[in-house]
Amino acid sequence: MNRVVITGMGAITPLGNSVSAYWQNLISGKSGATKISRFDASLFRTQIACEVKDFQPEQHLDRATIKRTDRFTQFALVAAKEAMEDAALPLDQMNPLDVGVIWGSGQGGMETFEEQVKEYTQQDFKPRFSPFFVPKFIANMASGMISMQYGLMGINYTTVSACATANTALMDAFNYIRWGKAQAIVAGGSEAPVTEASIGGFSAMKAMSTRSDDPTTASRPFDVDRDGFVMGEGAGALVLEEYEHARNRGATIYAELAGASMTADAYHMTATHPEGLGAYHAMRLAVEEASLQPEEVGYVNVHATSTLVGDLSELAAITKLFGDQPQQLHISATKSMTGHLLGAAGAIEAIASIQALREGVIPPTINTKQLDEAVPNGLSIVLGEAREKDIKAAMSNNFGFGGHNAIVVFKKI
Repeated sequence: MNRVVITGMGAITPLGNSVSAYWQNLISGKSGATKISRFDASLFRTQIACEVKDFQPEQHLDRATIKRTDRFTQFALVAAKEAMEDAALPLDQMNPLDVGVIWGSGQGGMETFEEQVKEYTQQDFKPRFSPFFVPKFIANMASGMISMQYGLMGINYTTVSACATANTALMDAFNYIRWGKAQAIVAGGSEAPVTEASIGGFSAMKAMSTRSDDPTTASRPFDVDRDGFVMGEGAGALVLEEYEHARNRGATIYAELAGASMTADAYHMTATHPEGLGAYHAMRLAVEEASLQPEEVGYVNVHATSTLVGDLSELAAITKLFGDQPQQLHISATKSMTGHLLGAAGAIEAIASIQALREGVIPPTINTKQLDEAVPNGLSIVLGEAREKDIKAAMSNNFGFGGHNAIVVFKKI
């Protein structure tokens, strides 16, 4: 099997609209949460979100593209642009059939869908819909538009596995390159879920924090007073490339994607398995595929969304794999700062994991003041401030409604 490496990264996040800005704010422990500005949320149970700030698509995209695309696709195109420029793939020397796009989105163009349905219900005469309605809201349009932007004619599709979506995209890209079906693939995810229906729907499930009076401290994974996640939006893009191809062209190699795995809880529509059984098996399989022992993994970027059940079931799975007191292992929940980007979460968290490997810095978990007494005592959760730590391998976890568990493991080259 071919080895797979990361040669380019791009990000649009609530903490910054580039990889460097995102990373600096992440290790500084900055929260991206604010009062919702995308719509009037004053009557909603949850009135806060981690929105992308100062995003101006006209600075990156032409007017025609903006008119034809939903916000989630615009995020995807801009993040992919940064990643492609970073990777500097010699596309003029490559067969376009050898370069693909596997892109994830859990919801697709929700904003477009809501706008069009509202217009339809308010019309007194013949129903009218925009000719761009369907192309703007279907979830696969981001992958299609990225391929058109760069003339990439290889494998192209979209993954959907709820909040595990972006890790699913990374795993699929990893496998296709390993199997020799592609030399490079742009992979990641984007989401623009700060809309009335999305906020209202998740809020009705009581899955989201209601600390609207203090947005920046609302997301508090593992804390005894946690009350749900904070919605986020944005995109993360990674260029995955076959190792020998990258080495021969002198590319900058950020890390090796060495292992990836998916399992199902087969348990509940929205709740994680209470003992983290599916998560445990997914982590175990990913570590084995990376040819690592658990004690060689130095950092886990946990899914930890700040929900009552999910945070603890993930820690149960980690304890089962790594032991009660894994001295080498550091854990942090970056959703405490970015919020939960749903189908894009895995992409920006993969970037955070790779940066932790490169820089030797573990980003913190913020807002957690008093650990839930059910949190195992022996785990090293990085709280409050970033921590310097030279690590060999990093794992990123994502879990989605429907019981989907998706894990990726990165190693230093």
